[in-house]
Amino acid sequence: MNEGIIIDNLRKVYRVPVREHGLKHAFKSLIKMEYNEVEAVKGIDLRVEPGEIVGFIGPNGAGKTTTLKMLSGILYPTSGNISVYGFKPWERQHKFLRNISMVMGNKSTLTWDITVEDSFFVMKEIYGVSDADFKQRLNELKELLDIGHLLKNQARNLSLGERSKCELTAALLHQPRVLFLDEPTLGLDVSMQLRLRSFIKEYNQKHETTILLTSHYMEDISSLCKRVVLINQGKLLYDGSLEQLSGKIAPYRILKVSFMDEDVTGTIEELKEKFTDSLQVMELAESYVLFKIQKEAVPEIVSEIFNSYCIGNVTINDAPIDSVIDEVYREGRLL
Repeated sequence: MNEGIIIDNLRKVYRVPVREHGLKHAFKSLIKMEYNEVEAVKGIDLRVEPGEIVGFIGPNGAGKTTTLKMLSGILYPTSGNISVYGFKPWERQHKFLRNISMVMGNKSTLTWDITVEDSFFVMKEIYGVSDADFKQRLNELKELLDIGHLLKNQARNLSLGERSKCELTAALLHQPRVLFLDEPTLGLDVSMQLRLRSFIKEYNQKHETTILLTSHYMEDISSLCKRVVLINQGKLLYDGSLEQLSGKIAPYRILKVSFMDEDVTGTIEELKEKFTDSLQVMELAESYVLFKIQKEAVPEIVSEIFNSYCIGNVTINDAPIDSVIDEVYREGRLL
């Protein structure tokens, strides 16, 4: 059996009804509906190894969720090939469905009017999990996610964070080999986001589950994924590490300096004149100045600041990853 996830020239085209205003057009559409074709995914090629956590990122409408739905068998591709551990997802074979799971941050799989525990029993029966395996896995997940006190509650009475943990538990009770996570931390507070990230990382290390993760929170991606796949307008723009992407898009560092000189404006003008092509002022605050400087010029500029001016503090950071990704989104391509 083939291992991992293999995607070759994957395309998905939606037929969208054309709806015009007016009674005449309404009657016309009853006789003959006209459609526009919208290409949501445009020839994506991708390989994901077993046990990998891959971040799948892109702006709204980029094709991320559509791709995940095709990988999980919810949608049928227009053309191209998909293999998920040797299975064709759209055939929805029982063996395939038992080896995948999908969690969507804005959709619930728990039944609202019954207890969380009863929802778990429903999942047990759907996936044919044995009593022994169910007990062992539920105990493990209860401990890792700290949900033991929630089992007797109805899903409708849970907070968003509590429900997210229970949704994740329900998705993992049958111990899938592949887990699709679509915005799993959507709407959660910072503390709950940290706990869910920690759980996902620990679970992946323990069970070597292959995970595809989409999220607009770049902290999710940077803390969990060594590899990211970036798509925009249905096209794959980048496949590699966040560090390499940052170096490609943002070959600069952010320098924060607290000057002790009274004439800070004069100091800034001197630096701008001396390093015209490699230094820009990003922010002039009361207690510090933020510079954007080219990476190759960092040693020279920092040395000049230390040797020529009275300073209180200096920090150097890479460009914020959110800014890097935003540049790609706005351009629609790698710069």
